[in-house]
Formats: sequence, C-alpha cells, structure tokens
Amino acid sequence: MPTLFNHTDAELDSFAPRILNWFDDYGRHDLPWQQHKTDTPNPYIVWLSEVMLQQTQVTTVIPYFKRFMTSFPTVQDLANAEWDTVAEHWAGLGYYARARNLYKGAKQLVEIIEKTGDFPQTVEDWEAISGVGQSTAGAIVAMGLHSYGVICDGNVKRVITRWAGNEGDITKSATTKELWALAERLTPIEDSGHFAQAMMDMGATLCTRRNPNCEQCPISDDCIAHAQGREMDYPVKAKKKPKPSKFSNALVITNARNEILWLQRPDSGIWGGLWVLPLQFEQKTLGKDVVSTSEQDSTYETENTVSEQIVDKWLANNNLEATSISDDLFNSSPIKHTLTHFHWYLQPQKLALNDEQSQQLTELLKKAEINLMWLGATEAEATLGLPKAMLKVLEVVA
Repeated sequence: MPTLFNHTDAELDSFAPRILNWFDDYGRHDLPWQQHKTDTPNPYIVWLSEVMLQQTQVTTVIPYFKRFMTSFPTVQDLANAEWDTVAEHWAGLGYYARARNLYKGAKQLVEIIEKTGDFPQTVEDWEAISGVGQSTAGAIVAMGLHSYGVICDGNVKRVITRWAGNEGDITKSATTKELWALAERLTPIEDSGHFAQAMMDMGATLCTRRNPNCEQCPISDDCIAHAQGREMDYPVKAKKKPKPSKFSNALVITNARNEILWLQRPDSGIWGGLWVLPLQFEQKTLGKDVVSTSEQDSTYETENTVSEQIVDKWLANNNLEATSISDDLFNSSPIKHTLTHFHWYLQPQKLALNDEQSQQLTELLKKAEINLMWLGATEAEATLGLPKAMLKVLEVVA
C-alpha cells in the first residue's frame, strides 16, 4: 500500500541502496572537498565548500575553493586573515553575504575550538554558526564528521519531488516540511555522508533542471514524474515576480597619475566590505513604471552610501560632471548586472581630476572616515576585492 510519501515501504527502503550503488559506479569521486572516503574527515573543508556551493555551480567553485585552501588551509588561518584578503579571494564568486558570514563563522568556530578542543559536533551546534542553515549543517555533520546528518538542498528537493510526485509549492513552508520528512525517511542512519554525496551528484549530473537523464537514473522505475512524462513540471514553484531595475552611473574618477578612485562599501548591504567605483543612483523602475528617482531625498539617501553622497555633492559644489566613457554606441550603453532582487544597469562615466582636486576629495572622504584608495585598473583588480560588476566596468574602461 502507498504511504504518506506516495511510495510503498519497500520502495522507500530500496531508495538509498540504489542511489549509493549508482554513485559508487558512476558518481564523481575527484572533487577536492569530498570526504566520503576519508578515515579522518575535515569539517572545515566541507563547511567551506558548502558555503561556496550555495547558488553556485561546481565548475565555478573549484578554482575558488583551491585558492582558499592554499591561502587559508585551516579555519584558524581564515579567522586570522584580514577581511580585505578574504574579500579579494572571494571577488567574482558573487552572493557576497556568504563571504561575510564565512569570515564571521571562522571566528566563531575558532572560539568554539579553543573552548572545547574541537569543531561543533551536532547539527544544532553548526546551525548556530553564521550563515549555516539546516541543510548546510546536515551536510557538514554527515560528510565532515561522518555522523548522521540529513540534507535537503535544491538538488535534493528536485530529485525527491520528481520521484515522489510532490505537487506542493516548494516556496511554501508546508511543502518544505514534507520534503524534509521525506529526506529524513530516505537517508540511511549509517553512512549518511556517503548518501549526501550521492544525492548531490544525482541532482547535479542526472536529475538536472533541464533534460534529466532518466535512462541512466537508478530510481526511474518508480519515479512518479517519469511515469507521467512530467519531469519538467517538478519541483512546483510559484512564478517569480518581475525584478525591478536600478540605473546608476559608475564613476571612473582619475587623478593626475591616472589612478582610479576606489571606495570600500559598508560591511552590511550589497557588496559589503568590497571595493567599488563611486556610484550615482539615477532611478529604479518596475517594468515601464518609474518607482523612484534620485530627486527624492529619502531615496537618494537610501540608494547612495555615505561615501557616494560625499562624492556626488563635492562634484556638484565644484561644477564637475563625469562624461560618457566612449562615443561608441555599444561602449556607451549601460552594463547590465543581475543580482538576487534586481537588475542593475551601470553607466560607466569618466572624470579626470588635477592634483589639487584629487587631494581635496581625498581629504573630504578621509575626514568622514571613508576607506578609499587610488589605484590603476590592473593593480586594483589584482589587489582589491572587486565585485564582478566592477570588473565589467573595467573591461569597458580598458
């Protein structure tokens, strides 16, 4: 008889063995953070990789992970590093809140290790670490400690919603609760880390978002979505609302030595702690409707950081105005950069200052305790933590 999970007990019981057999024969066993074959697993490695893999593909993460491990081979090394060094290692990987949480989490972990002599040992204790949610904690405990842990990340949800034919909207808490219950039922008590690795591979290589390889799938015989020919209908997810668009000028302000002005963003908010060009907010739109503009005082203060307000007002007081980088139609078009909640259109503009002007602006910013640097494009890219959007601007500047 079918159970609450739309499958018989026999099908539920055989799920993990089938996944594990497939993984042992066809899965990936050469990823640099994998610990399922290690006698003395390292939770630091798993934690680092899990944070990087949130919303980012394996192929993108691998070089970043290797660079982190070279520079910060232990959690103590990461905790003791300067934030700018960590940010520079993360630059280009995106979702920068992860980097801030990673840095904060490293310091938390070092404190725990100093008190207890070891990393946290339970899912609940790992969830207390900055940026670590339920699934990440389960992965760390299962793979990094070889204890019992359950994962239910995006890949796992896709696999089990298709297999179970779960029609619930995965953005709803009720569906999330059902999927966690199913994930717990399917996860073997022994060797849950091995199973976690296998499920990650299933979602990444077979049960993919598009064109799933059902012919090679070890659970296709009793997969409800496959039986109905509806693989692409799962997981069920409410349609996203359209993203607003934000338009800003990206100011390439140079001094007499052709060095560019870089400002460090506040720790909180978008690109927290990274280095950017001064930005001038123009307007925000939703579809064809203008939602807000820089003419509105409250919007101006919300959309521009303190340092950007200082630069903007200094330019206005000195009757200075940046101009388009190029007369070429393509190069003068805004650069589109998509973030989680909006599209950002950045219009590169240039402005050359003389020695007196650059010194005056520098002193004004320093008086407000703003971190700034004057660096050429090549040196900035090599030494500062720059978000990907700034790298796009530099390509146009070059």
